[in-house]
Amino acid sequence: MDLFKKIPKHKDAHLAIQMGFYPYFIPISGEQGPKVKINENEMIMLGSNNYLGLTNHPEIKKVAKKAIEKHGVGCTGSRFLNGTLDIHVELEEKLADFMGMESALIFSTGYQTNLGTISSLMDKKDFILSDSLNHASIVDGCRLAKSNSIIYEHNNTDSLLNAIKSTPVEASTLVVTDGLFSMEGDLAKLPGITQIAKEHDSRVMVDDAHAIGVYGKSGRGTTEHFGVEADIIMGTFSKSLASMGGFIVSSEDVVFHLKHSARPFIFSASPPPAAIATASKALDIVIEEPERRNNLNKNAEYFRNGLKKIGYDIGLSESQIIPVIIGDVMETVSLWKNLFDHNIFTNLVIYPATPPDRSLIRNSIMSTHSMEELDQCLEAYEKIGNDLGII
Repeated sequence: MDLFKKIPKHKDAHLAIQMGFYPYFIPISGEQGPKVKINENEMIMLGSNNYLGLTNHPEIKKVAKKAIEKHGVGCTGSRFLNGTLDIHVELEEKLADFMGMESALIFSTGYQTNLGTISSLMDKKDFILSDSLNHASIVDGCRLAKSNSIIYEHNNTDSLLNAIKSTPVEASTLVVTDGLFSMEGDLAKLPGITQIAKEHDSRVMVDDAHAIGVYGKSGRGTTEHFGVEADIIMGTFSKSLASMGGFIVSSEDVVFHLKHSARPFIFSASPPPAAIATASKALDIVIEEPERRNNLNKNAEYFRNGLKKIGYDIGLSESQIIPVIIGDVMETVSLWKNLFDHNIFTNLVIYPATPPDRSLIRNSIMSTHSMEELDQCLEAYEKIGNDLGII
């Protein structure tokens, strides 16, 4: 059979486009701040990972421009060969120092970071213990590693304990978890997870993509927030650090090994100069301006409480990521479309990104949202919810 004849037709997606209900690939004009322009309409942005509001910071723009003037617009090769600039090395040293770890390694994307790290460290005889709601990049990293993967129940330390007890004593094990879960908005139970791992000679890797810059006294993420240690911490530049790319911090031995074995690192083009300069300056601001983090947490708490007061189910969210869990697909789509028509941009999340009966709207709060903007969104949520009969 002709390969192209086997390609799914995606009838539901085409129908949604025809009916004006398609929620993806919506072009945004201009900068991504608390408000954006879509089709010449100004909309409140509740769908961005720009948690600290740094993507349009004037000082960050300046350093990005200077990096282009000095280093050009691209590196035209992998880090392994010709793509390592002095600013890559400088940022890696800064990241290791900031996170309190021996060494750091920058990847071109966050997805590649998890993919390369997990697949390079684990082999067929090893066991990976992974939370059931871990990010897709962790899931794919486990698949590429071809290790024995055991999925434990979401944030359930008893389930993790049973899983780790089932592994052979002689096997190497790695517990992998998101620090802050990107759909549900809850934090991993790291004190229990790290204690179980320690008692069973297992290593711990935390994906803190959504928590670095946000959690912890200094913005180091969930390990600092809970006062625990992990063996490997993964972070990205594409959330609080306003850029593009990912990184690992760990021991010198682990990082040196990844440099010489992680295929997504070795065979990918190096992150461009402007992206590195942007992430470096954003990290400086995270350190120098804790008030951004404090304001974000205040805004998030206000919005969570507002949604709960209206009557929405926000699950176990305790962060700036706040799901509105509807369940039924069509009711969730209707809520998203009505919010969009009220000039509020949110993220529609349906199966397979969530279980079939757990369709939701994902809201992401920013430090730079004003109370007036949050109130406007809450008023829309209440009116639409009543009109649709879902609250």
